[in-house]
Amino acid sequence: MTTVLCVPQWQGSGSARAPRLVDGARRSAELCAADAVVTVPTLASAGEKRDGVRALDVLVANLRLTQATLAGIDDFVITVGGDCGVDLAPIAAARAEYGEALTVLWIDAHPDLYTPATLPSGSFHGMVVSTLLGDGPSSLVPAQPLTPDQVILVGVRTGDPAEYEYIERAGIRHHGVADLDRALDGVTGPVYVHIDLDVLDPDEFGSTCYPVADGIPAQRLIDLVSRVDTVVGAAITEHAPVAEIPAEAALLTRLGAVLRG
Repeated sequence: MTTVLCVPQWQGSGSARAPRLVDGARRSAELCAADAVVTVPTLASAGEKRDGVRALDVLVANLRLTQATLAGIDDFVITVGGDCGVDLAPIAAARAEYGEALTVLWIDAHPDLYTPATLPSGSFHGMVVSTLLGDGPSSLVPAQPLTPDQVILVGVRTGDPAEYEYIERAGIRHHGVADLDRALDGVTGPVYVHIDLDVLDPDEFGSTCYPVADGIPAQRLIDLVSRVDTVVGAAITEHAPVAEIPAEAALLTRLGAVLRG
């Protein structure tokens, strides 16, 4: 059985188009065609900037709501957002269950390795990986952070020097579009797959807040995900539609199917 956990959170994004993520989460959840869809009753308010993070009060409240909702689901879960911050609770739950055997494939055009000290805008979706590693705002850091060798960044092709300094300092494995086929080398055991849709080439999927040129062709992404053994959880995030685009809808359905296995 597969349950889609729909988390219509937008406050983690710094884009003027961020409110579109609410509709994007709901549309994506419908397109994933799971056995059930459960929607987290996230807050709609803009929130306040605290400790260098925009809408930190709302993000903390939404995290608690997501944790409570997730605790009531005993299925394979595909989390659908919303901004990338919706994946904090599901990945923390997977880390608690599988320990250091867990590998997280963070498939995203951006490293998401800012911290409140290095990102003046305070947009949390740029800090999610660093937070999962224990270096984000304390109220959002999981009880059992990931270790750097549990994270593989896939499809990265943009970002700030501070993020790449973090990658080198921590020794995080990372692959761009050119060496995508090496991303799964040596990967065994339980794997959590996070997909930010801006990893795709915007000529094929452009309904995101931060499209980045020269992305992964859709079929290459599907082929990569289909090769992952022992997927224990997954997420699809950052869908910000303006209108229904049939090709994008079909791609979301295909991604949902391949993640279900």
